[in-house]
Amino acid sequence: MTTTTVFTPDTEARFAVARQAADAVLFEGYVLYPYRASAAKNRFRWQFGVLVPPSWNAAGEHARQHTECLMEPRPGAELAVEVRFLHVRRRTAEALREDGTYAPVPELRLTDRTLTTWDEGVEERITLTVPVDAPGGPDGSSGPGGSSGPGGPDGLDGEGITVPFSRPAAEETEEVVDADGRVRGRLVRRREEISGVLRISVAELDGPYRVRKLSVTVENAGSWSPLPGDDRQAALAYSLVATHTLLRLDAGSFLSLTDPPEWARGAVASCDNRHTWPVLAGEPGRADLVLSSPIILDDHPAIAPESPGAFYDATEIDEILALRTTALTDEEKREARGTDARAAAVIDLADTLPQEVWERLHGAVRGLREIARPAEPAGADPLVPDTPWWDPAGDPTVDPDRDHVLVAGQAVRAGSRVLLRPRLRRTDAQDLFVDGRAALVEAVLHDVDGGVHIAVTVEDDPGADIRREQGRFLYFQPDEVRPLEDV
Repeated sequence: MTTTTVFTPDTEARFAVARQAADAVLFEGYVLYPYRASAAKNRFRWQFGVLVPPSWNAAGEHARQHTECLMEPRPGAELAVEVRFLHVRRRTAEALREDGTYAPVPELRLTDRTLTTWDEGVEERITLTVPVDAPGGPDGSSGPGGSSGPGGPDGLDGEGITVPFSRPAAEETEEVVDADGRVRGRLVRRREEISGVLRISVAELDGPYRVRKLSVTVENAGSWSPLPGDDRQAALAYSLVATHTLLRLDAGSFLSLTDPPEWARGAVASCDNRHTWPVLAGEPGRADLVLSSPIILDDHPAIAPESPGAFYDATEIDEILALRTTALTDEEKREARGTDARAAAVIDLADTLPQEVWERLHGAVRGLREIARPAEPAGADPLVPDTPWWDPAGDPTVDPDRDHVLVAGQAVRAGSRVLLRPRLRRTDAQDLFVDGRAALVEAVLHDVDGGVHIAVTVEDDPGADIRREQGRFLYFQPDEVRPLEDV
């Protein structure tokens, strides 16, 4: 079997479509607002798709990423694979001393920016194109002139192929020149050697349809071992960061694991994905591309057309990030520009957005449809229904002021004192501020789904009276409180 590492123009064009969303995965969280190296939120980085060396056994870290998805390849189909990740490059600032030597410094202050120590990310790609079937056809028989490569005569069937890869260690220096042309120091960038293994295999599934399960594993195979005192920062230099995989069939299609056809649901349920999730990529209506991402996405993920550029924080709204960025002080912008070239691009982008782009960021309507209403009686106001869908005042089965709920065998009702224990659920960061506080129950409420909610005000809250007047309470479920008499 013959494999190639150069994509055809057609495959390259299709992958270019998928990379628009994949780039957002690759650089998600790369540098967060306020885009400065000194910001606390930029001191603990690289959260998604990190494949650490096997010897690093910290909780929550892993060395491999495994994708399984379903495909329907046509005879003679080729599978193109592109694994992408960031290679951490550690940048150190050094000042030029009077004797002509250099010494590491916390920062280099220049006219337009402040350079500091920082970890940059260098994009790496592992590319491969391989026939799905063995030479000669799906039955594995070798035709005239057929040959087998690293996968053997069975092609991707059976054990499939194993492709080792590595990237060497490197050190680079960059002279730092100030606006007046004077050399102020240099930046030293170092990368450690990393190595890994890519494994690809295909299994035929039973059933009337010619569906095949594709398995792709990316694994960090580095030999680095931590020394006493080494932390996660040390391990990251030898890790594959933001690892994700792009797949393409030149003849055939993939099946959606998110919304599969009914006949394929059993096969989809058998797919085992570890630390990644495959979705159909590219434009809707086509199924020749898959993006297997450490961030769970919907099928056919796309960048919003209103987005003017990368802000590296998909948990925020572009408009809010842009507004906050323009409000940074000149000193903060100076440090951001020196933190990373991508951070500098964000500062420049926010400072130069034209008015029409700001208006576009303010909101967008994706689609409108007409909703037909039944004919209204003459003289009726369509905005005021004859009867509400539910009138709590007219429902004798509920009374928030008198209803109660049993908690630890005791009746809790309006006027009861309880101890708040919201950490049992960990659903709201604000719960940390009220955990262990005493509270007064204001009402016991029932929802239409049968759930019970306890409305409270926190004791010693100076705004409790205002909350009562406005009906703005804190709400907890029965297993998140304990009767105070039981404490």
